[in-house]
Amino acid sequence: MNRPLFADVDFQRAPFLVIWETTQACALACRHCRASARPWRDPRELTTDEGRDLIQQVATMGTPLLVLSGGDPVNRPDLFELVRQAKQTGLRTATIPAATADLTEELVVALRDAGLDQMALSLDFPRAELHDTFRGVPGAFAKTLQAAGWARAAGLPLQINTTVCGDTAPYLEEMAALVERLGVVFWEVFFLVPTGRGSVLEGLAPEECERVFDFIYRTQKKGGFVVKVTEAPHYRRHVAQRERRLAGEHGRPHAAVPMPALLTRSEGPGHTVGLAPRGVNAGNGFLFVSHVGDIYPSGFLPLRAGNVRGTRLEDAYRDSELFRGLRAPDRLKGRCGRCEYRFICGGSRSRAFAMTGDHLETDPWCTYQPAAAAHAAR
Repeated sequence: MNRPLFADVDFQRAPFLVIWETTQACALACRHCRASARPWRDPRELTTDEGRDLIQQVATMGTPLLVLSGGDPVNRPDLFELVRQAKQTGLRTATIPAATADLTEELVVALRDAGLDQMALSLDFPRAELHDTFRGVPGAFAKTLQAAGWARAAGLPLQINTTVCGDTAPYLEEMAALVERLGVVFWEVFFLVPTGRGSVLEGLAPEECERVFDFIYRTQKKGGFVVKVTEAPHYRRHVAQRERRLAGEHGRPHAAVPMPALLTRSEGPGHTVGLAPRGVNAGNGFLFVSHVGDIYPSGFLPLRAGNVRGTRLEDAYRDSELFRGLRAPDRLKGRCGRCEYRFICGGSRSRAFAMTGDHLETDPWCTYQPAAAAHAAR
């Protein structure tokens, strides 16, 4: 039986979500790929038995959500077995098949029958020629739309993931209309972290982030499907500011700001199948396991806290200095460390590391000037 969707997870004890990169093998050559995936499987991948043990550790730790990601997880012949194992332990489970020839209607139905709770597909542009160029394979757009139809026919809840960068941002309004037509449950809007192949893509200026935030906020208010924002925790600050204005509150807050209700019903990290009860960030409600078992706060924050072949997940998450530091907002530096919204935001630790070399530094894509800095300037 599944745990409650709004599990009361103590982020000091367990992440809300664990993502296991089951393989890096993938037939696509996406321009933004963190893993720089390639067509063949790595012989060092976790075995089926190691994967089963990992899944049990996730459940025992108290985490409610597990995503089996890649690369393309369909490249693992034991994918269905892993899904069944996760369901037997009570985990809500999702996976993210790539838009390749291996993605068939039979596969979608088999995933549903194995107990999968949700399937995610990636769409970065609302037009075939743009999306296929971004993904590196002709026909990826058409295959994704076809697979979305298979998911609907199978009664399998569908999530669409969209990368936001300089190339894709101008098309977000058109993308939202397409996502609505596809009948999705979740639309995950992922803000680029410049790592892997994505390091050569054009990013967003902080002011551009605010304009995108305005669009996302208006889309959330309309309803119809849940919008989740990933690797842009400063969106939480944007929403908190707007919700305070709507409530008639004036001036800057002088204490920790509560998480806006709009976000507790709409946001989660990575590729989740559930709704986070509060904001999550790298190492703070979130944990990533690589295809070879390395433990990271996020797949986009390459700071290692052990390997599952020698370290238990709960020990890495609860006790490592890396993870403990990421759950201490007062350790943040620069504007993030002075910001009154640091307890609900905290900035993208992955982007800070990718762009400054210091995972505790200010998120370079945030334009906000904290109240403490503004007061000091007067």
